[in-house]
Amino acid sequence: MACVVDIPLAEPSPPGPAKPSLLKLLREDIGCVRQRDPAARSQLETLLTYPGIHAVIWYRIANRLWTGGWRFPARLLSWFGRFASNVDIHPGARIGRRFFIDHGACVVIGETAELGDDVTLYHGVTLGGTSWSPGKRHPTLEDRVVVGAGAKILGPITVGAGSRVGANSVVIDSTPPDVTVVGIPARVVRPQLSHRRVVGKIDLDHHLMPDPVGDAIEVLLDRVEFLEARLTHMQRRVKDTGAPAMQSTTGMAPQSLMETDNG
Repeated sequence: MACVVDIPLAEPSPPGPAKPSLLKLLREDIGCVRQRDPAARSQLETLLTYPGIHAVIWYRIANRLWTGGWRFPARLLSWFGRFASNVDIHPGARIGRRFFIDHGACVVIGETAELGDDVTLYHGVTLGGTSWSPGKRHPTLEDRVVVGAGAKILGPITVGAGSRVGANSVVIDSTPPDVTVVGIPARVVRPQLSHRRVVGKIDLDHHLMPDPVGDAIEVLLDRVEFLEARLTHMQRRVKDTGAPAMQSTTGMAPQSLMETDNG
């Protein structure tokens, strides 16, 4: 009699989250504009007059072609989108939901760039690569990142969720979440604990940046003021105690001591 062995069957893995439809993505891209740009009065106006939205529409379609294996049509459509909107987004880039390019001009997003949800870019932003080798060459921007006008983010680095990049900054190193970075090269100037938070919204006040150079000068001025006050106090003590007391401790007269300091 044959022996029957029960072999447990592997349970099917739960399906991943369904990919949103192209129409739903475009509706979200258009709908998020009124939350981030007070100049937008209606969705129809946004759809017809915002070059940043036009660039995102062309990218969404080209990206579907790219992921479907239609590489040349995707690149051709991407070229047309760049010609029409002055925004260059490679169809291979991975961009999340509710993506907004304010003013939509001179923005460049490379092939291996990855952007999370609710990312906002201003005009002149470049997400560029720094290597000729294949593979990951472009930056990753996590959810709710805001990049100011003219900023350059270069290389396979990661900008943490909720961070803000100041205008004209050059970011070449990864940043932690919820910080503000400015400068060339960019440095963290506002840590997470002092970062302004807006409940339920994205903090778009990217102009509210600290001035690290001004802060350093202020510290130096405070130090100079302290040293001047200390020197004045020492001179007053020398004058009050008189020459004999100073001669007994230093062997020099006060006038000679001051001349030595000046010399």
